[in-house]
Amino acid sequence: MDASQQEILDIFTRTRALLTGHFVLRSGLHSGHYFQCAQVCQRMDAVERLAELLVAKVHAQGLRFKTVLAPAMGGLVIGQEVARRAKARYIFAEKENNVLMLRRGFTLAKDEPVLIVEDVVTRGGRVIECLDIVKNAGGKSVGIAMLVDRSAGAARFVVPAVSLLELSFPTYPADAVPEALAKIPIEKPGS
Repeated sequence: MDASQQEILDIFTRTRALLTGHFVLRSGLHSGHYFQCAQVCQRMDAVERLAELLVAKVHAQGLRFKTVLAPAMGGLVIGQEVARRAKARYIFAEKENNVLMLRRGFTLAKDEPVLIVEDVVTRGGRVIECLDIVKNAGGKSVGIAMLVDRSAGAARFVVPAVSLLELSFPTYPADAVPEALAKIPIEKPGS
């Protein structure tokens, strides 16, 4: 682990955003580790530093965008800070009838370059929904920026993706949870 990744891990640990126990993830999988990014996002000094590092990685990849799109809830705070630092427009997608969509009058111009910003990706479901939203609204997704890639690079997208931290903790389907983990009461802290 390089120095910048250690700094990022230290931020998550210090803010108690990296939890241990028995968790059901948004994907429905079970894990002994959980990233509760809401904990880190209540500390503006941490959010500013994480966004600074994330924007630097995005620019180093040559990704150019005019708008940041973040899925609610997890991507809201980091998405807004990334947009602020990049001097880009900021919009978000939210659920309506259990479907992620643009609401509140948000629209995209034809071929408007959009960066999707998410907090934690395990399988990438919400990112894929955001890619579809951008395409259907006429915009053009240029990349994805995430704080934590929990898939350790296994989640693949049709555009370049960058993350500050790649960690892969074991995950298990509900019917295959190891006995030691099954003995711990289940928590579903929310994202």
